[in-house]
Amino acid sequence: MPEQLQGRMSKDALADYLAAWVHQKYDQAKRVLLLPPDGTRAHSLAGPISNILYTLFTERGADVEVMPALGTHEPMSDSQLKNMFGSGIPMEAFVEHRWRSDVETIGEIPAEVIRRLSDGLMDETVPVTINKKLLDPSWDLILSIGQVVPHEVVGMANYTKNIVVGCGGKSLIDVSHFMGAVVGLESIMGRTDTAVRGLFDYVEEHLLRDLPLEYMLTVTTTVGGQTRLEGLFSGRDRHIFEEAAELSRELNLDLLDRPIETAIVYLDPDEFRTTWVGNKAVYRLRMAMKDGGHLIILAPGVKSFGEDREMDALLRAFGYKGRDAVMASMENGQQLQESRSAAAHLIHGSSEGRFTITYAVRHLTKEEIESVGFEYMDYDEAAASLQVDSLQDGWNTLDDSKEVFYVSNPALGLWALKENFKKEAE
Repeated sequence: MPEQLQGRMSKDALADYLAAWVHQKYDQAKRVLLLPPDGTRAHSLAGPISNILYTLFTERGADVEVMPALGTHEPMSDSQLKNMFGSGIPMEAFVEHRWRSDVETIGEIPAEVIRRLSDGLMDETVPVTINKKLLDPSWDLILSIGQVVPHEVVGMANYTKNIVVGCGGKSLIDVSHFMGAVVGLESIMGRTDTAVRGLFDYVEEHLLRDLPLEYMLTVTTTVGGQTRLEGLFSGRDRHIFEEAAELSRELNLDLLDRPIETAIVYLDPDEFRTTWVGNKAVYRLRMAMKDGGHLIILAPGVKSFGEDREMDALLRAFGYKGRDAVMASMENGQQLQESRSAAAHLIHGSSEGRFTITYAVRHLTKEEIESVGFEYMDYDEAAASLQVDSLQDGWNTLDDSKEVFYVSNPALGLWALKENFKKEAE
């Protein structure tokens, strides 16, 4: 079987490829664990891929379980699981990853590795924990499925990240997110070789090799609400990730000739329910925003800040006040020191005073939004005044002749100025 397929694939072509892949490589597998992403990454097409694979394996008599790689995200409801994965996978086949409790230590990353990757900014030994279900020796195949797309913490999403963060525990989640914040988002996003990717590479090379693990990576585009599979990469070695990342940069990176003064970003209520996830609007556009500009986030489904009560309380307490404020809070108290992923998120979600961030919401009050450092707008009033129903992705001119840049889903790409983004090859 070829390790990669590039070029737009139909549903029938995808089903044929997966059937041949299973037949040639895992026809005799008796126990299979599928690790797709959760509903915040539905555009990965991991839902229909998992559905097809579940059927293919169970038809051969295999026992198949499906554990969405939630990371710190809230668990998926039955209706959300059905929306993403279809009706072909029974509810009893799904397993919930609990990042605080269902993990086991598999080793550690030495302090000298942390020092090297962070250029001396961090100095500590980091224990590595993953969901204990992956350590069951009876699995014939553990298949990690997901999308390679520009990402704010690691540079390009997926590959080993789906294991050590998506199915991982607090220690490496905290350290990886904090390292990304310390070295700076602008040096990471859209790039393959980053400090945080180095952490994950170390774990793959030294701590995961005994697992029967394989990766199936997708590259997709979404136009007019229609998601298309543009590439499929399968295997274990890092070169499949590198090839997927290169294709994703070609298709999911939008380099602009001029900065954005006013950006309007829409957050689908089925995908974005917290600022923890919704702040992709900040991360993915920050390299394209003009100093003094205005980012307006239309967030009809956002109901809280964090993905669970503990994280929500931390974000409310400290707010998106910028790097210096977060670092001062860490020096002066234990709360953020003990939850560095939250500290990193607060740094990522601030514009550092470069541009204004306004959240237009239905379910949070003006006082709540302003208390964490954002400006507030009522969602329905904002949607009407900004003519959101008539906007197309990219540059638009409103009735009052005001020019705006519209993004219908910030999770699908990365926007940056050509003059500020240098490709790795340069």
